[in-house]
Amino acid sequence: MSRVSIALVALAGILAGALGYSQLSKPVAQTDTTSVQAMIDSAIAAYDAKRQGAEAAAPRQDVAAISQDQINPMIESFLMADPTILQRMSVALDTKLRAEEKAKATSAIAAMQNKIFNDPGQVVLGNPDGDVTLVEFFDYNCGYCRSALPDMAALLAEDPNLRVVLKEFPILSNESIDAARVAVLVSDADVDYWSFHEALFTSRGKVDKQTALDAAAGLGLSPVNLELEMGTPAVSQTIQTSYEIAKALNITGTPTYIIGNEIIPGAIGVDELRSRIANMRACGETACDG
Repeated sequence: MSRVSIALVALAGILAGALGYSQLSKPVAQTDTTSVQAMIDSAIAAYDAKRQGAEAAAPRQDVAAISQDQINPMIESFLMADPTILQRMSVALDTKLRAEEKAKATSAIAAMQNKIFNDPGQVVLGNPDGDVTLVEFFDYNCGYCRSALPDMAALLAEDPNLRVVLKEFPILSNESIDAARVAVLVSDADVDYWSFHEALFTSRGKVDKQTALDAAAGLGLSPVNLELEMGTPAVSQTIQTSYEIAKALNITGTPTYIIGNEIIPGAIGVDELRSRIANMRACGETACDG
């Protein structure tokens, strides 16, 4: 059901009750002027004012006795007289839901702060002491992650104060899990991790264990040793941590970014990422007022 439909249903129920009840027991308006309730209260007040002139002398009916055949034309007439009420209610509902989602994300991120930003098993690129941290959850077989690779490369190249945290989040296939296991070992080795990361995302076909081992071998690492170690508990724990964070934050797809207190699903493009990073520096939030 769309948000406008939800608003319509809510308004219909309230108007039905208002016909026989609003004059005696009208609820006190909420102080949050951006809430859906405030918009609905406004609708009731306007409807009551209209009724007082036209039906002041009419006998009061019991709410339960009013049939759908009676109430539906009344609601339709009221909404046709001012159809913008639905638009205003939809905007108010949107605002309320966004605020609730932001509060929920802020709380979840705060609870997982260390695992998100400071886990010892994660990959850190760019400036380790940067003033803004960009976290990315990715899967090596994610097409959108592949297309977003140049965005990350551009940000790392142009922003000397950016700290990037990469989270292995293999959710698309068993091959993704194998590649991620090799990647965890590569990240612990004294090699250029970005070159390995780039090699996997620019390879042809599905990225699997062999793809990852070949890329690691190109950096001088032993494929035999990597294959022997990729099933160790330490490697499993690094990937499990990503799963735990994702579950707590309701992250279900890749790529997903975290900047400050915002969870950003999907490849939003380098310009949007730049904007959010700039806002973090300007006001401490990904969206600044004014």
